[in-house]
Amino acid sequence: MLKEAMENIVLTHFVTKELQGLRTDKFLATVTGLSRTRICSLLSQGFIYPPSSPDAKVICGQVFKITLPPAEPASPIAEEINLDILYEDSDLIVLNKPAGMVVHPGAGNTHGTLVNALLSHCGSSLSGIGGVQRPGIVHRIDKNTSGVLVIAKNDFTHQALSQQFSSHSIERIYQAFVYGVPPLSGTIQGNIGRSSTNRQKMAVVSSRGKHAITHYRVIKPLFNGKASWIECKLETGRTHQIRVHMTSIKHPLIGDSLYGSIPKGTPEILRLFPRQALHAGLLAFIHPRFNRKISFSAPLPQDMSLLIQASDIY
Repeated sequence: MLKEAMENIVLTHFVTKELQGLRTDKFLATVTGLSRTRICSLLSQGFIYPPSSPDAKVICGQVFKITLPPAEPASPIAEEINLDILYEDSDLIVLNKPAGMVVHPGAGNTHGTLVNALLSHCGSSLSGIGGVQRPGIVHRIDKNTSGVLVIAKNDFTHQALSQQFSSHSIERIYQAFVYGVPPLSGTIQGNIGRSSTNRQKMAVVSSRGKHAITHYRVIKPLFNGKASWIECKLETGRTHQIRVHMTSIKHPLIGDSLYGSIPKGTPEILRLFPRQALHAGLLAFIHPRFNRKISFSAPLPQDMSLLIQASDIY
């Protein structure tokens, strides 16, 4: 029992004036980076003091103490898969994820994921803050999106990075190719929520969803105006945010079969592009241990670079 108690992680959080009135589960999820499902489970098991129902409103000045039990063994298996590591220390890993790699195992994707690779690479140095001993997946990018990801190697780093993502203080810049030529720069605002007509899709919605802001600029028109190379800077990080926002202004991403339709007259090389042309090119954040900003970038992958080269001879 003493050994188990020593392995428990204890978090303490104070309700500020800005967050008062939130549901207990939403408040605790916001400040810890844990999912609301995980918070509800901890509440029901008595790991959160004072006891509360998930829907009770928090009060300014209220203090919550969360005891996280030891992580369970990881269920995914370790697999030796090469990783393009941009930076690594005892707290975190920053890597360049290739397009086609799923971040976390799920239905239909139990092997060959980033988590499988990280279990092999990290060994016993893993974050267990989510309740299961696994690499600290703080954020994700879609299977068919390439680019920079940060992974926490311990619970201290996981929580600190989660709070930065929650407060939208992380700097994220993406590069993408879209159909047509949008206005040379702009800001797209629109709540993003689950589509009412297709549960696999997200959509810009008027009365629900989460607030989302995307700033973009055109880097270069391509293929005589049939496409554009653009840069997108995120203020928020919603599911499929860039894909949904660019579709909402009638310039969907090239290769995005879920959200886009192919305009008439599109060159064959664009029509046949096999994935959404989206790359997480830059990620910057405050290193939790050293309390200083660090920034990482990854060049365009070969398939996107080839589109630029093809445009020059089109």
